[in-house]
Amino acid sequence: MIAALVVVGLLLGLPFAGVPGVRRPAGVLPPREAAGVLVAGAVLMAVVTVAALVALFQVPFLAVLERVPYAEVAARWPAVLPVSAAAGALLAVQAGALLARWRRQRAVVARAWALAGADADAGVSEGDVLVVADDRPEAFALPGLRGAGGRVVVSTGMLRVLGPAEREVLLAHERAHLSGRHRLLSVLVDLAGAVHPAVRGLGPALEFQLERWADEAAAARTGDRRLTAAALARAALATGAPPARGSLPAVGTGPVPRRVAALLGPAPQRPRGRAARAGAWALAATLSGTAAAGLAAAYGLHEYVEYAARALTAGR
Repeated sequence: MIAALVVVGLLLGLPFAGVPGVRRPAGVLPPREAAGVLVAGAVLMAVVTVAALVALFQVPFLAVLERVPYAEVAARWPAVLPVSAAAGALLAVQAGALLARWRRQRAVVARAWALAGADADAGVSEGDVLVVADDRPEAFALPGLRGAGGRVVVSTGMLRVLGPAEREVLLAHERAHLSGRHRLLSVLVDLAGAVHPAVRGLGPALEFQLERWADEAAAARTGDRRLTAAALARAALATGAPPARGSLPAVGTGPVPRRVAALLGPAPQRPRGRAARAGAWALAATLSGTAAAGLAAAYGLHEYVEYAARALTAGR
């Protein structure tokens, strides 16, 4: 049983090492690929964490399936039942946290749709763009809800701040959030963070990469990186404080100076040569190692209980 606990302990601690291992190679990839790596790493580490806890939680039940009474299990392995109960409690806490975060995420979108609907009477709707009458400079991507398509919501205050060409940059940026389903990617990492606290460290990195993804899409759309940088900087400064974590994708999200500096440089390229191979190997090792460790732990615990049950049965 000690060996099983050691394996599970290593799995539960794995995300603390896995998060830097995922974040590092993501930092040298283009924004779209970097976002995919961050989301995949977060979801994988959350799945492994749940698998480890489920495997630990089911140890007594597997023993019973092997026809070993609870009393004998507790006599031979005194820590089994308390540890299994602790794993079950953690799973219950995680389930509650996941439900709470999912409801909060849905509430954010529903509230934004309600406000957009209320403002639509005083605004102008043109295709996928809703211009609301509000002196506060605001712009954000509103994902679809209950079958409705996504919308780009822009206030009249924001339109007054920007010139015609800069408005096109802003709209291209927000449309990239919608077409890339950035809200869904952000929600996945937020939910994964409810499973393991270490995974929460990928949230800010993902927000930055999603904004950079939308920035590059706007630059490609307009064909002018300097204009894109100037427009997004002006819009972000006009909005004032950055949006709160977990809010809808908005132009002011993420460290704006870093985003502007990246736009003033050349378009991001995939690493090539030795750097590309080293990064690919590091990323593949991190993700495949995490997946293999989770599967091995679940299978190993099951086999361990079966072996122990056979030994107990033979010793009677």
